[in-house]
Amino acid sequence: MVTFSHILCPTDLSEAAVAPLTYAAALARWYDARLTILHVVPPPAPLPAGIVGFSVPPEIVPPPPRDVLREALEAAASRAGADMQHVTLEIVDGEPAAAIVDQAVAGRADVLVLGTHGRSGFERFVLGSIAEKVLRKAPCPVLTVPPHMPAASAGDVRLHSVLCAVDFSAASLQAFGFAVALARQAGASLTAVHVIEWLAEDDPPTHVRFNVPEYRGYRIEEARTRLQALIDSEVGGEVPATALVPLGRAHREILRTADETKADLIVMGVQGRGGLGAALFGSTTQQVVRAATCPVLAAHAPADVRPG
Repeated sequence: MVTFSHILCPTDLSEAAVAPLTYAAALARWYDARLTILHVVPPPAPLPAGIVGFSVPPEIVPPPPRDVLREALEAAASRAGADMQHVTLEIVDGEPAAAIVDQAVAGRADVLVLGTHGRSGFERFVLGSIAEKVLRKAPCPVLTVPPHMPAASAGDVRLHSVLCAVDFSAASLQAFGFAVALARQAGASLTAVHVIEWLAEDDPPTHVRFNVPEYRGYRIEEARTRLQALIDSEVGGEVPATALVPLGRAHREILRTADETKADLIVMGVQGRGGLGAALFGSTTQQVVRAATCPVLAAHAPADVRPG
């Protein structure tokens, strides 16, 4: 049975970090879990000072004192509705992505909760920066929360509809287990979607001699049968569940289905057929994380089946 006993939520204490912390506090409440709120103090960066054309030593801006940061973390936790009896506040120095992953490993975190928008902006935060590095290296599932999510207390966070993308890889099957557990815990409905991309949008040239519509139908029916078997074996009748097999580009269909089902959460694997790096750069997981209007839980394949 999937459960969360330790949740790690890094925060840069910006306004955009309120929503991720609220979701982390909600998960901690649902699972009676410990919540660690982490703030990483990066190495001081020199800032240019003085008038252009004059040689002036760069000004080093020191970080705020530790007691000020701790007070800010306490205020953020309180605003998010966290149960302070189960909260640990951590302040560490280092490069943010590496420090976050190190803390997840050292604390044996079961899930990491991250915002996809920081002080440096969405593009920089996701591509080549903190969120992307954490998604690649995290030892546990990562819940990314988009910047537009409204600020609320942990008690106001609800899941009514969960969408899980399944390509039958080890990572997506792991993700499906998390989706079922969360839907069951929250009393939400579950939609499992498998997108068929090959022959989805373009027919082959006329000299290709086989019945394309017939083959499409075969692929759809085969996928629907496998998806329904997965639902029957893992869900039973405990959670209202639906199997969908659309045709099209995977990320587009996942996002469209999430919109149509009014999904509160998308769950998917981060290690696809092309390996973890390919799954994040320019492919389905990255594009869904970038464009989703709801949180996305990205789950890695079990360690014993990951490529070396």
